Amino acid sequence: MPDVVVVGAGFGGLAAAVELAAAGRSVRVLEAGPRPGGRADEVVVDGVACDVGPTLMTLPDVARAVFEAAGTRLEDEVELVRPEPAFRYHFPDGTQLDVHHDLEDTLAEVESVLGGRAAGDLERHLERARRIWGATAGSFIYGAAPSISRIVGMGPRAWLDLARIDAHRTLWDVICEDVSDWRLRWLLARYATYNGSDVRRAPGTLACIAWVEMGIGAWGVRGGLHALARALERVARRAGVEFQYDTPVREVLLEGRDVVGVGTEDMVLRSETVVCNADAMHVRDMLPARARRVIPERGEASTSGWVGIVRAARRRDRVAHEVVFPAAYLDEYADLFDRRRTPRDPTVYSCALAVAHGRDRWADADPLFVMVNAPALGDVPDPAPWSRLARRRLTEAGLMGADDPVVWERTPRGLATRYPGTAGAIYGAASNTMLSSFRRPANRVAGLGGLFLAGGSAHPGGGVPLCLQSGRRAARELLAADARRRG
Repeated sequence: MPDVVVVGAGFGGLAAAVELAAAGRSVRVLEAGPRPGGRADEVVVDGVACDVGPTLMTLPDVARAVFEAAGTRLEDEVELVRPEPAFRYHFPDGTQLDVHHDLEDTLAEVESVLGGRAAGDLERHLERARRIWGATAGSFIYGAAPSISRIVGMGPRAWLDLARIDAHRTLWDVICEDVSDWRLRWLLARYATYNGSDVRRAPGTLACIAWVEMGIGAWGVRGGLHALARALERVARRAGVEFQYDTPVREVLLEGRDVVGVGTEDMVLRSETVVCNADAMHVRDMLPARARRVIPERGEASTSGWVGIVRAARRRDRVAHEVVFPAAYLDEYADLFDRRRTPRDPTVYSCALAVAHGRDRWADADPLFVMVNAPALGDVPDPAPWSRLARRRLTEAGLMGADDPVVWERTPRGLATRYPGTAGAIYGAASNTMLSSFRRPANRVAGLGGLFLAGGSAHPGGGVPLCLQSGRRAARELLAADARRRG
């Protein structure tokens, strides 16, 4: 009987498994799919492997900490890459703006393209974002799940810091206060979509996302983000973790209020501690009906998206990441959150996988990852509208040809089927109120002994580094609970 069963081999489950094994626990990971990575998945099309999940890595120190717990280094297990420029933004007036890995280079680019005032505005906004990050990271990212009582107990100095994080104002209001150029406003507003939220309602605190990417930095991974998952699995195996794939867990077994194991279609695996790296709503469904209330119903869902792989005609001037804006960007948020429909005129994001991550190419074409935002439960069951919208926008921007085929695609409905409990939402609940962080499920499930949560729907939220941190927090909560029980 393993000391710990980890349900799911996404980034949260992998991080938890590594840290628990490094602490001396015997760990078995049960994964419903055929390989590690969860949503950091890949597909092979005509012999070329393509990422179909996250395409950017931030906060690499979180990943470093996981590898270091197992006695190795991130850089010894994967190669980080930073092609220049990092991003290219295409605006409807014909403006193109490049964002670089060095902030000074980005500010110089903004000054050259949009003028000195815009560069000064961006510098001032990013200084605000840096202050917010400094005030919130310890409490809302790296620490235990926030609660009102814990915030109260932090004392006056912490209260003062938290009073300065613009939680009572919307992100859009904060951006508009700092920045006058509409193109720069749109660029900064897009960071709300990094956790599937509405820039018109999300708290100004989310301005810190811009600092994380533009100030701290963003990286690719040689072989794609799936290669990071493979590396974590490799390190976990070296630490003694056992993996069992193609094994969906159907239920979490309880005796009274204590976990005693999990059940699959074919077996019962006994263990007094279980870490679930699955959507919190799916974990809720795996519990007996009498115990489900310990995991609250999810609030407003984050956005979903149509994702496609385009076999795009070869070009030498491709940029790692490109964003093509519509004619009226805020209308996209109205479609997503007010009308609950696929945007009629959407923003399209593309990642040139060979440039961003050193992925293989076809002999005559580049693999292009493409994404269009959509509601978690959209009103368009047929995938054709998404592919048409993306094709039109990318063709107009010159990023793909009119005859370049979409060789793989997944709709929000497909995402919901592949990842139960998500309802197609990529990031769990949206962060559309100042209390969103307090309502996100904690890593230790209160009211049940031995059940812990990791992944994008639990604290501290979605995205590669936050899922890794969620797994680390789940492991720490588990080890602390063990120490209390034995002490």
